[in-house]
Amino acid sequence: MTTPTASDRLATKNIIVTGAGGGIGAAFARHLAAAGAAVAVADLDLAAAESIAAELRDAGARAIAVQVDVVDTDSVRAMFDTAEAELGEVSVLFNNAGVCIRQPFLEITEAQWKLMHTVNGKGTLFCTQEAARRFIPRGGGKVINTCSTSSRQASADFAAYAASKAATLSVTQSAARALGQHGITVNAIGPGIIDTDLWSKVERDDAGAEVVAASERSLNAYESQILLGRTGTPDDIAPTAVFLASADSDYMTGQLLMVDGGIVVQ
Repeated sequence: MTTPTASDRLATKNIIVTGAGGGIGAAFARHLAAAGAAVAVADLDLAAAESIAAELRDAGARAIAVQVDVVDTDSVRAMFDTAEAELGEVSVLFNNAGVCIRQPFLEITEAQWKLMHTVNGKGTLFCTQEAARRFIPRGGGKVINTCSTSSRQASADFAAYAASKAATLSVTQSAARALGQHGITVNAIGPGIIDTDLWSKVERDDAGAEVVAASERSLNAYESQILLGRTGTPDDIAPTAVFLASADSDYMTGQLLMVDGGIVVQ
């Protein structure tokens, strides 16, 4: 893991990152904190969130852990209430929480489809709505969503995931159009093939059957699609998160920035 360099680039920002208990979300939290932000590390797994928040506090940052279920509006509201009570007014939201299950096209189940669309689509919508309700009276704010190369370019074994991430992108663009008049920018990051625990994680569907989210074998297979010749790491993605959270991106909205080593070339 690359150690982020401390700065004061985000010293005035109080930021929520969902899905920050590990992987890309944890890298976002580390880099945002190193740039001076106060960070609410939000995750369904409170223990994982507290571990990352404690790490940030040990490094001298202001950070708290918050448990959240992004598809429950009461939980989302409570997340914002807690973050603002302990850190101050939130000005940036990262919708990073997401679910990915790898499944051949003809074997996708209704439960898998529903899970990914609920978390990746509805979760992004609910959190963005709550952020907007708070940002509008304050004259603005920033929302950054984690999309994917799959938002633009689907693959056979990730059809449900790709469709759900296309929905995330659609929510991003719709929110940008709806909220720009209020000084709220809404942008997205499109990670490529990133080496995280997801690639070896085993999920269970509603019927109890094991479904491998991905595998080392498929990770290696996808490397051939990457123009830069290697899979990415969470630390490859996080500097773009800092940029989108900062004033440097104030005149950007409705955009998807691909950080994928050259998988999708547009």
